[in-house]
Amino acid sequence: MNDLASQASGSSTAVGPHYKWVALSNTSLGMFLAMLDSSVLLISLPAIFRGIHVDPLQPANADLLLWSLMGYMLVLAVLVVTVGRLGDIFGRVRMYNLGFLIFTFASIFLALLPSVGRAGALELIVARMVQGTGGAFLIANSAAILTDAFPPGERGMAMGLNMISGLAGSFLGLVVGGVLAGINWHLVFWVNVPFGVLGTFWAYFKLKDTGFRSPARIDWWGNLTFAAGLIMILMAITYALQPYGSHAMAWTRPLVVGLILGGAFLLAIFFWVETRVAQPLVDLRLFRIRAFSSGNLAGFLASVSRGGLQFMLIIWLQGIWLPLHGYNFERTPLWAGIYMLPLTAGILVAGPASGWLTDRYGARPFATGGMIGAAAASGLLIAMPVNFSFLFFGPVLFLNGLAAGLFISPNTVGIMNSLPASERGAGSGIRATFQNTGMVLSMGLFFTLMIVGISGKLPAALFNGLTAQGMSAQAATQVSHLPAISSLFAALLGYNPLATLIPHQVLAALPAATVANITGKTFFPQLISAAFQQGLRVVFGIGLVLCLMAAAASWMRGGKYMHQEEGEPLRAGLEPQQATASVGGLASTPGAQAPAPVRVGARVIGEEQDAG
Repeated sequence: MNDLASQASGSSTAVGPHYKWVALSNTSLGMFLAMLDSSVLLISLPAIFRGIHVDPLQPANADLLLWSLMGYMLVLAVLVVTVGRLGDIFGRVRMYNLGFLIFTFASIFLALLPSVGRAGALELIVARMVQGTGGAFLIANSAAILTDAFPPGERGMAMGLNMISGLAGSFLGLVVGGVLAGINWHLVFWVNVPFGVLGTFWAYFKLKDTGFRSPARIDWWGNLTFAAGLIMILMAITYALQPYGSHAMAWTRPLVVGLILGGAFLLAIFFWVETRVAQPLVDLRLFRIRAFSSGNLAGFLASVSRGGLQFMLIIWLQGIWLPLHGYNFERTPLWAGIYMLPLTAGILVAGPASGWLTDRYGARPFATGGMIGAAAASGLLIAMPVNFSFLFFGPVLFLNGLAAGLFISPNTVGIMNSLPASERGAGSGIRATFQNTGMVLSMGLFFTLMIVGISGKLPAALFNGLTAQGMSAQAATQVSHLPAISSLFAALLGYNPLATLIPHQVLAALPAATVANITGKTFFPQLISAAFQQGLRVVFGIGLVLCLMAAAASWMRGGKYMHQEEGEPLRAGLEPQQATASVGGLASTPGAQAPAPVRVGARVIGEEQDAG
């Protein structure tokens, strides 16, 4: 405890001048691996399920499919605040090292998955959640470690490279999953192992805790109510995507409604608890820092928009465009990842540059401009025909990547620089929670919007198209009333939708030439194009609105702010000349009395601290 107290009061581990580059390279590797595994299963899941002998499109296996897709992100969203706070208490590097170890062991288990059938799928889901636990330790502490290691004038560059490595990992996971699953599905997990082992030993021997620790008791009630409440809400989103009775989705299912209400109640209890415990998991007064609260709101809205964009672009490419251009359905996951590389290229171009510029001019112009650019890209996607020319589609993706790269690092730097040193772990966890919760929420939101958009036209289009091919009205009615999400998931996973969803006995009753036409590459895409375009316009329209809302939230962070260091008054969200008469990002007129100090955890913000 004495050691913790001394670090909290200002001392830190001495490191050499090159240590910051060690911290940057190792945390960038950790971010890349954690985010790569957030998307790698989108492409490789069909091969994995075939390998363990499970049909993910069978109604009885719907829960396995959804938890396989969302379990990893759900754990990330729930745990990052807790493990970030543990980093503040016990050391960020120590928690980060533990994360690399957990992530690596989970990857080894997944590569050696011992069972098949439903048992194998359950093992996959549980191991992915354990892997997500390791990822949460990596993500929650990376930004805090970098903020500790780099001086204020270089944090934008460092954070830019780190955040972009994570974004690049999330999009490159689509290609990596497709390539490796085509060889052997075990390689999807084996690829993590050598990098995980390298990162674990590298972090253990080279990373040092250079920041401040805050000796504190663990807020058990805060942890429990926050985790349980958020888990219930994210579970509700997961189960709501399944059909329910005669409904295409389950938002009215009593279980889903109960989970939402129960989760909201527990989160309300969490906020009540946090205002009454001496050492809270999340000190809610952090949200009085304008750059912190506005940056997190902007990050959440951007994450919802970006997650939905990723899912919809994959379905668009795999279900419509690639089959129309001669690609077999089972090969569309890999090629969808390849055709989305312009988006990754845009991120890689803009991310480091925007971080470097943020160090000199502040976060607001670049983060806000990035979201305006993302809104423009959504508008261009709305105007695009379903069977587009890639000469137009590729540059729009590149523009969207530029916008994402322009936003993510300035927004992260703005959030982290606004925090006192003793709260960087918890603050980084809050930032990651908003981001990861937005990604999970986006799946429920955008699938719901897409189904609402296509439900008016899809049944009639299926019925008319199938009866025109000689299918009986009774069988065509049965197929046309299948849940719309079944077709979307089939396209997302690289299955031939009609060959998979039409009962075998119905196809067997048709002439071979008719079956070949119905299950061919172009029949389904041509059949649903009009309905799908209507759904896309709804989805990208909402995405455009979310981007503009994120731009407005980003602008509200204030002008170029002063960096928060231990022992300094809070000066977030203001121009430098305004900083001397401000607290919490709220300006006062020259000569006015500054507002009263704000206590954040064990540290008072708004008055000078005695170094002892």
